[in-house]
Amino acid sequence: MLGFVRVAITAYLLGTHSRADSLAVAMGPLDSLNGLLTNSVLFAFVPMLAACAAGERMALFRKLSGCFAWAFAALAAVIIAAAPLLMKALAPGLAAPYFATAVLLFRIMALSVVAAGVAAVHCALLYTDRRFLPTAFYQAALNVCTITAALSLWKFLGVYAFACGYAAGAWVQLAIVYFASRSDRAAAPAAECKVHWREILSRPWFFVVYAAALGMNMIFLRAWATHVGPGMAAALDYCLRGITVPMALLVTPIANSLLPEIARLRSLSRMRDALRLIDRTIALAALIAVAGCAIALTFRTPAIALLFQRGSFTAESTRLVAAVFLGLGPSLVGWSLLEITARSLFALDRPWPAVIAASIPPLFNVILTVRLHSAHPAMIGLGASLGLLTGFAAIFAMAHARRARWMVKGC
Repeated sequence: MLGFVRVAITAYLLGTHSRADSLAVAMGPLDSLNGLLTNSVLFAFVPMLAACAAGERMALFRKLSGCFAWAFAALAAVIIAAAPLLMKALAPGLAAPYFATAVLLFRIMALSVVAAGVAAVHCALLYTDRRFLPTAFYQAALNVCTITAALSLWKFLGVYAFACGYAAGAWVQLAIVYFASRSDRAAAPAAECKVHWREILSRPWFFVVYAAALGMNMIFLRAWATHVGPGMAAALDYCLRGITVPMALLVTPIANSLLPEIARLRSLSRMRDALRLIDRTIALAALIAVAGCAIALTFRTPAIALLFQRGSFTAESTRLVAAVFLGLGPSLVGWSLLEITARSLFALDRPWPAVIAASIPPLFNVILTVRLHSAHPAMIGLGASLGLLTGFAAIFAMAHARRARWMVKGC
């Protein structure tokens, strides 16, 4: 719900003006990057931490914290230094005055990368004890701080208030999980970590490749939208918020609660039970996603008007966003099912189907979008939606084709 409030305030203050394009092309890729860092750490190290005894677990956690704190700080520094070059690739069609704005916004929000990455390591520790409440505040912290900064600093900083609030929210979430895990850190006996640095650094790569490939689907779409016309990238971003917020309500609770349970069943060699749990979860998620998508497409125009049409967000903005959502809305189904299936397979330590399937949506999207070359708003998101549905069909088929082999090896 806070996500919708955040988007509503963005719409009220920026509408579909080119300043909104600047914010969209800067915040969108960093949102994807922070999600990539968080999920790659969680899905790489939660099973490893869960398999350790208390003392070994804490030794591994300390080694992970020190290693990735430096890695994420270096990544943030590179992003800040290379922001102009990166923005040329992320928003090639953005007009010159707004391009400079996007670069500065990108640099401010890049400070969130360090906090998001280090917080993910603490979240992994909390997940092993099935302590989900502190970790659930990530989006809430981002949204509350972004909303607060936008409302209180708008007159002084303008669009840069959003970036300051976003960066502050990531550090607030780091503080939450840091203090939530302090009892575990203090109670665990000292031990030496026997896991080699090479294994620590190489373990997240499967999920990094998966998440990066999947993230390129929307990054390409946002970059393409800057060529279509002013306000199109902002309209696309409003639609994405309308998809990612329901996805957060559907995918995140299911996937995050499944991860330790599937890892536990796998460690007990109960592969049949793990696969049955995955099947039931996918069936339930498909029912919810299809029903939610149908309702959203049917009532998209009055819902957008009710949520956003005020201030700088005019009736013309409503028509533009509703048209874009017609093509992009169905991506909710393929995206959510692909994410749940892929994350389940990562928990089973079967990453290859997920990596292969994640490469399908961006390739399909690029080919179809460039081939159609349509400037009609309803066609902008069509390639992304069809690509995600194709990616889910591929991973579902691969998982079922290899099921018998997995059960033999997992027994």
